[in-house]
Amino acid sequence: MAKSSRRHSRRPSSEARSAGTGKQLWGLSWSPAAGFTKFSSPDQLAPALATEDGLVWVDLEDADHETLQSVAATFGLHPLVTEDIFERNQRAKVELTGDILHMVMFGLRHGEGITSHELDLVLGQRFLLTAHEAGLGVRSAPFIQRDAAHLDQGPDYILWAIADWLVDDYFPVFDKLGDEIDDLEEQVMRSQNREIVERLFDVRRDLLAIRHAVNPQREIFNQLTNRDLSLVRPERVVYFRDVYDHLIRLTDELDSYRELVSTTLDVYLSQINNNLSEIMKRLTGVTAILATIAAIAGVFGMSEAGPAFDFREAAGFWLVTLASVLIAAAVALYFRRRGWI
Repeated sequence: MAKSSRRHSRRPSSEARSAGTGKQLWGLSWSPAAGFTKFSSPDQLAPALATEDGLVWVDLEDADHETLQSVAATFGLHPLVTEDIFERNQRAKVELTGDILHMVMFGLRHGEGITSHELDLVLGQRFLLTAHEAGLGVRSAPFIQRDAAHLDQGPDYILWAIADWLVDDYFPVFDKLGDEIDDLEEQVMRSQNREIVERLFDVRRDLLAIRHAVNPQREIFNQLTNRDLSLVRPERVVYFRDVYDHLIRLTDELDSYRELVSTTLDVYLSQINNNLSEIMKRLTGVTAILATIAAIAGVFGMSEAGPAFDFREAAGFWLVTLASVLIAAAVALYFRRRGWI
């Protein structure tokens, strides 16, 4: 198994970001008069917010600092929130700054290892801003229907839809890890080798990476469902509570997986000790057999024992040899019956 990649994904270089400036910003606006409108330039954001009842969702993918600053200025974001979004090295959290809610979540992907992708979500009264790196696939999420994404139901609904989609994507990752743990349990019982140990430690590190991403998010949705937030409509709270229930289930499953991996590692070490004991028993049996032959040969090889047999005659040599073989066979039979050899 290839070595797992467990680092959080870093921001690409400025050269890499500038190579895809046309895809950095994706925007969707809605108003009762104009309906749904897509846009892809920061200059189109202000007119979309100009109407009193207009709603806007802006998605930034590997956006450069200039694009982010332009969008942040239009939305009136706090400089610290803008800095956190650009640096993209935050923990999972939820913060309320004035009348703007900043939430950080993580998407998980299972390839050669577990990789986590930071997703920043900023919720205002009439807008939602999402910022992430390439590969997270927010714009192609299933809840986006014909580029509408139900924005007419409010930014808080889109916030829930993204969070629900992100959390639902955890389940296939957990299923793959569960299958890998089951496979490791079977292999540990069949054989013991270095590859199994490496895979066990890889899975343990993967579970630790998942724990750092998932566990804090449970507290995020606990706060969203128990705090009185004007940005989230009362009828939406039950939606966020559903995501919270999913996260509770996932964290419980995560604890079970960690316990299974620890138990599997303990079983592996026990198997190694048992195998070592079996080898030591066999070596002890072989040593006892050889020591018996060596003792007889040593006694009758001494000059003082010469008169016992006339070694000038063949009968004496063969008698000692036969005695050595018979005694060694008796010792071997004894150890065989005890299961040592």
